[in-house]
Amino acid sequence: MSAPQNTTHTNRLASATSPYLLQHKHNPVDWWQWGPDALAEAKRSNRPIMLSVGYAACHWCHVMAHESFEDEATAQVMNELFVNIKVDREERPDIDQIYMSALHALGEQGGWPLTMFLTPEAEPVWGGTYFPKDTRYGRPAFTDILREVSRMFREEPGKIEQNRAALLARLADKARPKGKATIGLKELDAAAAQLGNMFDKVHGGLRGAPKFPQPGILEMLWRAGIRTGDAKFFDTVAHSLERMSEGGIYDHLGGGFSRYSVDERWLVPHFEKMLYDNAQLLELLVLAFQRSGTPLFRTRAAETIAWLSREMTTGEGAFAASLDADSEDEEGKFYVWSKNEIVELIGPEAGEFFARHYDVSDGGNFEGHNILNRLAGIARSEADEARLASLRAILLEARASRVRPGLDDKVLADWNGLTIAALVNAGIIFGEPSWIAMARRAFDFITKTMTKGDRLGHSWRSGKLLFPGLASDFAAMIRAALALHEATGDRALLEQALLWQHAMDAHYADPDTGGYYWSADDATDLLLRPHSTSDDATPNPNAVAAQNLVRLAVLAGDDKWRARADRLFDGILSAAERNLFGHVALLNALDLRLRGAEIVVTGSNSDALLQAALKLPFIGRIVLRAPTPAALPISHPARDKITAAPQGAAFVCVGERCSLPVAAPIQLASAVAAMRL
Repeated sequence: MSAPQNTTHTNRLASATSPYLLQHKHNPVDWWQWGPDALAEAKRSNRPIMLSVGYAACHWCHVMAHESFEDEATAQVMNELFVNIKVDREERPDIDQIYMSALHALGEQGGWPLTMFLTPEAEPVWGGTYFPKDTRYGRPAFTDILREVSRMFREEPGKIEQNRAALLARLADKARPKGKATIGLKELDAAAAQLGNMFDKVHGGLRGAPKFPQPGILEMLWRAGIRTGDAKFFDTVAHSLERMSEGGIYDHLGGGFSRYSVDERWLVPHFEKMLYDNAQLLELLVLAFQRSGTPLFRTRAAETIAWLSREMTTGEGAFAASLDADSEDEEGKFYVWSKNEIVELIGPEAGEFFARHYDVSDGGNFEGHNILNRLAGIARSEADEARLASLRAILLEARASRVRPGLDDKVLADWNGLTIAALVNAGIIFGEPSWIAMARRAFDFITKTMTKGDRLGHSWRSGKLLFPGLASDFAAMIRAALALHEATGDRALLEQALLWQHAMDAHYADPDTGGYYWSADDATDLLLRPHSTSDDATPNPNAVAAQNLVRLAVLAGDDKWRARADRLFDGILSAAERNLFGHVALLNALDLRLRGAEIVVTGSNSDALLQAALKLPFIGRIVLRAPTPAALPISHPARDKITAAPQGAAFVCVGERCSLPVAAPIQLASAVAAMRL
């Protein structure tokens, strides 16, 4: 390898659209965006690549940036020895997935910032997460790591090649299917029981700290409750949601949930707010309210949607990606309070009243400050709640004058898809058509602005679209289209879902597994096509696609989509069998395949039946509107049902069995339950 040469260096991030990349545009580092030019420069200069992956709301990404990337001396070492590439993981999760898998293959714990060292051909060699600027706690300084990795590239290329070959072999092996597995209802129940035993009986959530909401696991337990009738599953989920909703992880003034809690009580959050967390938790709050009628769950759902509308909706009507944890270089500063601040705003008597209900003290409950929470479980009357609501409004208005955390206002198609579906499902159950309209505005923006023909882009900001999109974008937006179609009966939404599904099959399908690659077949800037089947903080796109295919079989009246879903399950369940807890979203999709209620509502005078069908828990029902034969394609099998019940009825099928027609709306829920026995 030739010695590095001194050249003129330029930071190239000023032209980026990602707010995260733009945060680094003034670094003295010679940053490149990921792409052919950066990879060509690595080959031309024969220098290894230093890849740094993060995201705008990542606290430790900011710390490493401040310590190292803003430091002239550190940047000089980086610029001399490496081609430095900065990636926003939310904008390019395909790149993140490849190199995070490589880090795991090295036996390292993953996380962000992700720091990986690559060959000039972009092949992973070694890496880690956060590296300190200076040596401390037995960890080498970042510049020491840079110099040693560069030295090995120059002086010990054999070791580099050995590491590279082993890594690539392990990555390729992970991508190969291991044969078929048989997982049915018995296995789903056993997995749910095992997971339920891992929950904290006192504080809710999985035992220990830090505590993440884990919405996929909570949904899995909820589905087990529906399957088995065992109330302990429902109770476990409801208890976890109640503790989260009363804890400091929830923003009691502005609404919305933070990413996770650093403690086991849900008191101290990592203060960043992610769109995808709130979308998934919103759906769980809806399900929990449906079963129990607990006012807390409806209140938190409504407050979270109000936050989405007030703080996360872009001028175009779509939803921004995240809110940062930091403001004024301090994590959580925007959200915490001193008791004196509260008393000065609302007066001594009201201040004491508020402090008692929200755990506010002179000494604070977090590093001398107070994180508002209601974990003490104090009894409150309706009058108390009304007074507290008015006091919260005063504090919220005062908080608005503080320096706000950074908003990552890029629009991600996949996270928006999750949010659109959640808003639709909440709007149906709570009878809030404005929430469905809010979802439709976001959907229309993505359809009109983030598509090219039948293809979706992934990220949009300031008029710039990152294209092509990812499998996660197609899966989430197809799900959003189907949710809107079921809610409104607009056939154009079903046609849009079918258009995207055909495009997804054409450009993302993996013929070896029946599943989907993350990246498109015409994405040219990747070392390999990532093919993860396990969940991240969001459900894996294969799992979302499996549910979509099951729904399309009913709504489009074509069994080829059900066969496509079965092919996906056959190819991927073997991976789930080896790691069930990493594939809960796929298991949730399997539950829909095995026990989903297909409800065809016929007749032109059947609105009451239709509303009863839509009010059933959305995770387990598929509702097809068939008022007249003309509403369906000629080949649709449901046309026969209209002929059989011209005055209106609901036909219910579960698995491979169908009920007699149901004529009375009040009988529909019991008919579905009977079919599931």
